[in-house]
Amino acid sequence: MSKPKIGFIGLGIMGLPMAKNLLKASYSLVVHNRSRQPVQELMAAGAEEAFSSKEVAQKGQVIITMLPDSPDVESVALGSEGLIEGVSEGDIYVDMSTIAPGVAIKVADTMAKKGVRCLDAPVSGGDVGAINATLSIMVGGDEETFNEVLPIFEALGKTVTLCGRNGAGQTVKACNQIQVALNIVGMAEALVLGAKAGVDPTIVVQVLSSGYAQSRVMDVRGPRVIKGNFQPGFKSRFHFKDLNIIMQTGNDYNVPLPVTSLVHELFAAMQAAGRGDLDHTGVITVLEDLAGIEARTEA
Repeated sequence: MSKPKIGFIGLGIMGLPMAKNLLKASYSLVVHNRSRQPVQELMAAGAEEAFSSKEVAQKGQVIITMLPDSPDVESVALGSEGLIEGVSEGDIYVDMSTIAPGVAIKVADTMAKKGVRCLDAPVSGGDVGAINATLSIMVGGDEETFNEVLPIFEALGKTVTLCGRNGAGQTVKACNQIQVALNIVGMAEALVLGAKAGVDPTIVVQVLSSGYAQSRVMDVRGPRVIKGNFQPGFKSRFHFKDLNIIMQTGNDYNVPLPVTSLVHELFAAMQAAGRGDLDHTGVITVLEDLAGIEARTEA
């Protein structure tokens, strides 16, 4: 069976390496992005350029989007010159952005009227996972469509899970982002407390990484945090966006999220301080400000 032609929209920190991995897996790719630099980079590697979302849909059989937020997905999928104007019956639309579950359901229901099957498939793993094709992919949609797209997912990630019907992938991603944010803040508080008490942050990371406090957040980001390296693998403003989605989803389902509420406020403070483009682990800077200490090996 021949591989479908893939349309890809959204070539940022995550989308660009994901698109590169699809090319490496020998998929034909047509791409579109607001800024042209990543488009040109992919064209040099064999991709075709499209000049609108509509054109991507016209040329691709499976369309993937990797966009910042719910309004972006609605605009690209359902807006003027959007995917909805270029799709054909039998196409598959896969949104790999992190958006509100309700928006994922709305898009799927609207696309279904044109005979287009949809999957919501947000990811976890940051830029490292995107580059190394080791992302965790959480999918919402029907099993038949999931199985059809699975080879594409396997070119992008290491763990691919069908979570339930449309919207379920986004719900599980919200749960994931709760846990990641709490892990980040837990690590940050531990490092700041240790530094304030005069303990070398390297020792704190070393000891916590070898015991019950070990987490992937600490393994991947801990050594960078204590060096003050907040080059974004996942920008804090995007995690703050996710936390806004989480708080709204909690409200929709009448689920209290007391600890997440506190973490949400820490990320809000980070945005207010103009640090939205730092990595989400940069939330430690808010705690450092409060404690009057930098938890850095080079401080």
